[in-house]
Amino acid sequence: MSIVLDQSAQDLLFRDARTANTFSDEPVTDEQVQAIYELVKYAPTSLNMQPLRVVLVRSPEARERLVALMAEGNQAKTAAAPLVAVLAADTNFHDKFDRTFPHAPGVRDWFTGDDAARAETARFNGALQVGYFILGVRAAGLAAGPMTGFDAAGVEKEFFTDGEHRVLAVVNIGKPGENAWFDRNPRLAYDEVVTTA
Repeated sequence: MSIVLDQSAQDLLFRDARTANTFSDEPVTDEQVQAIYELVKYAPTSLNMQPLRVVLVRSPEARERLVALMAEGNQAKTAAAPLVAVLAADTNFHDKFDRTFPHAPGVRDWFTGDDAARAETARFNGALQVGYFILGVRAAGLAAGPMTGFDAAGVEKEFFTDGEHRVLAVVNIGKPGENAWFDRNPRLAYDEVVTTA
């Protein structure tokens, strides 16, 4: 194969990686989450816009509010996970271009006045960062349980009161628990996905 990453790292990040449905009681520390962020922050986004924002749901009160907004099938595992992260896209990412893209002073103006286009750009690039975040969780030796089954408007109201964020995913994080994995589902073959023009 033409993959530079060693076999064990490939397995950790991809082949053996699955969505965790149960977790052990072992806590996830702030230091672990910071290490994850310090790794994945270098992954690329358009114009280095970095719209991802993360709320770590740690307090029992915040967890209760979040669980109530999750789809029924996601409630128990979200209540029991050692840590839950709410991942959202900041639709006002362009306000940080003076720091994130300083060599092009006029780039902020490209996104001023078109709220819909800015929100779409934030959502796409935020979704890229969600993928990077999940890989970072795996690289830290933890399991991720990403979910999109929740009341997005309700989660935004509870955890992003400024109205400037769009929730993309809720991710349970921790060491895998008993019977954490469903069986691996089939993947599409190369020839079903890739064509040459």
